[in-house]
Amino acid sequence: ADDFVEVPGGSNVNNYANVQLIVDLCISQNVDALMVGWGHASENPKLGDLIKQKNEELGRDITLIGPKPSVMRILGDKINSILVAQDAGVSCMPWNGDGLKADLNEEKQIPQANVDAACITSADEAVGYAEKIGYPVMLKASEGGGGKGIRMAEDEAALRAAWPQVVNEVPGSPIFLVTLCTGARHIEVQVVGDGKNAIALGGRDCTTQRRYQKIFEEGPPIIVPSDKFTDMMAAAVSLCKTLGYESAGTVEYMYIMETGDYYFLELNPRLQVEHPVTEGITGVSLPTTQIHVAMGIPLYNVPEVRAFYDKDF
Repeated sequence: ADDFVEVPGGSNVNNYANVQLIVDLCISQNVDALMVGWGHASENPKLGDLIKQKNEELGRDITLIGPKPSVMRILGDKINSILVAQDAGVSCMPWNGDGLKADLNEEKQIPQANVDAACITSADEAVGYAEKIGYPVMLKASEGGGGKGIRMAEDEAALRAAWPQVVNEVPGSPIFLVTLCTGARHIEVQVVGDGKNAIALGGRDCTTQRRYQKIFEEGPPIIVPSDKFTDMMAAAVSLCKTLGYESAGTVEYMYIMETGDYYFLELNPRLQVEHPVTEGITGVSLPTTQIHVAMGIPLYNVPEVRAFYDKDF
């Protein structure tokens, strides 16, 4: 680095996840753009909100290299993201919100009534949906993660016991119910969007995990037949176009080996730490492409993307 700025020590709430500190440093250091990478504040929509606020207040033009805050908010909520995926025609696991619409408006927001219709508010309601979906099921808090706010239930008794656990682990979070996928592989599709167009740059197999954390990534994900993976990539691109997605992201699926079915899990609105696996396969630098997109350069004009598609420079 040509320059560096020391930040407070301690846990990341004091430094790399402290969005107010990050924005204050952007102002004091007179930066042109902010790239948050992966982890820490990379999926916090408040960072983009603060950047926009300061730009308006101070007449600045700091560019946030990454997805828009409105898109981050949708994708940071599991219920919202599944509703959008359903609208985009992406295969989703059977859940209590089957058939519901997202109905995104121009600001990429889902009407609250649509979200409420996809939420479960009581144990009795959960049991009713489980009987419709079929056991075993997973009871999930929409704002949960890392093993919190998620319980498997093989019957009604287990589901009723799981309800207060999920509610208490992630207080205030909306709750939903989804079928349990067994014998599944965890497959990722690397995507990049420029707001109008989107592309898939292959994918990765991140099935091998311990304590809800990935141990290693394999690419390309050869466990999935090529025609099936082509469908997965096309669905991922469709989802990105529906959202007007900008920058790099990862669409994650559950792939059922026995049946060949695949189901949407989530779209991570950031660059993932395992992105070099994709770079080694495609020859496309993802951070560089993110910067190109933030500069307003369409994907079809990015040299490495053109080379990946075997187009003349």
